[in-house]
Amino acid sequence: MQLIPSDRVLGAAIEGLDLSRPLEEREVEAIIQALGRYGVIRFPRQRLTAAQQKAFAARFGELEINVAGAFQEPGIPEVMILSNVVRDGKPIGMADAGQDWHTDMSYSKTIAFANVLYALEVPRRNGKALGDTEFSSMHAAYEGLPRELKTRLEGMTVLHDFNKFWEMMRREKGSKRPPLTEAQRKAKPPVSQPVFLTHPITGRKVLYANPGYAVRINELPEKESDEVLALLFAHQVKPEYRYRFRWQAGDVLMWEDIGTIHNAVADYGPDEHRLVKRCQVMADRFFKAEGAGHRAWKARGGHRKAEV
Repeated sequence: MQLIPSDRVLGAAIEGLDLSRPLEEREVEAIIQALGRYGVIRFPRQRLTAAQQKAFAARFGELEINVAGAFQEPGIPEVMILSNVVRDGKPIGMADAGQDWHTDMSYSKTIAFANVLYALEVPRRNGKALGDTEFSSMHAAYEGLPRELKTRLEGMTVLHDFNKFWEMMRREKGSKRPPLTEAQRKAKPPVSQPVFLTHPITGRKVLYANPGYAVRINELPEKESDEVLALLFAHQVKPEYRYRFRWQAGDVLMWEDIGTIHNAVADYGPDEHRLVKRCQVMADRFFKAEGAGHRAWKARGGHRKAEV
C-alpha cells in the first residue's frame, strides 16, 4: 500500500490496494488518515461489483440511500448510478449529478463523511478524458479568510436546503429533473450547521457554507447574510485552493465531504458516454446529531488527528 501525493493543495493516490477484498482495520484507519491529510484519494485499476463497492464504502460509515430514489443498482439501493447513457429510450443513470460547487449532505442532520465513486466508462475526445471532477479545500479556505471575518462569524450557523441545488439544476442547467415532491421535501427539510466546523480528523477549522446548499446565516439580517454568503462563495473557490481530478476507467475516487467541496465538469456530449457508480458515506463514525445546528464528537475507533 503506497501513498503518492499530488503537487496540489489536495489529492493523492493509493497504489497496491485491491478494494474488492475485505479490508483490514489498519487499512481502513490508514485511508481515513489519508483523507484527513489529502482530502481526495484515488485508487487506480480497480475491478468491483456493485456489492463489493458497497462493502468497501460501508467500512467507513452508514450508507445513505439518495432521497431522489432514482437510478439505483438493482437490489443495492445504496449504489447510485450516474450516467448519460440511454438504453432502449430510457436513461440508465442520473446524467447531471453534481454539476456545480457543493458538498453532499450538508442539508442533512447527520452530515456526510465521504463519497466513493467507481468509474466504468469515461468520455474521451481526441484522446483526452472528459468529465473531470474539481475540488476545493475548505481547510485552506478557512485559513485564508481575514481574521476579522473569522472572529465575526465564529459561533454563527447557516441554513442548508436540499431544494436550493435541485432547483438550480432545473433552472440554470436545463435539467430534466422534475421538481421535488412534497414527500421528498419533508424527508430532507432545511437544517442549520455551524459556519465553521472543527474537522474530526485534523482537528482544524473548516469553512462549512457551500454554494450549493447554504441559503442564510441565521444570526444576520437577510441583506447582510446575502452579502457575507456571496463573499464566502467566491472566496472558497479561489484557484489556489483547488484540485482537478482527471478520471480513468477503473478508478475508485474517494473524497471526504467535511473539508472539501466539489464540482462535476460537464464538458462532454450525450454521445460521449460516462458511467460512474456512487456510494455516499455518512459521518456517523464521527458525529451524532443532537438537534439542528449542533454536532458532538463521537469517540469511535480511537481516531487520531491527522498530521498535516
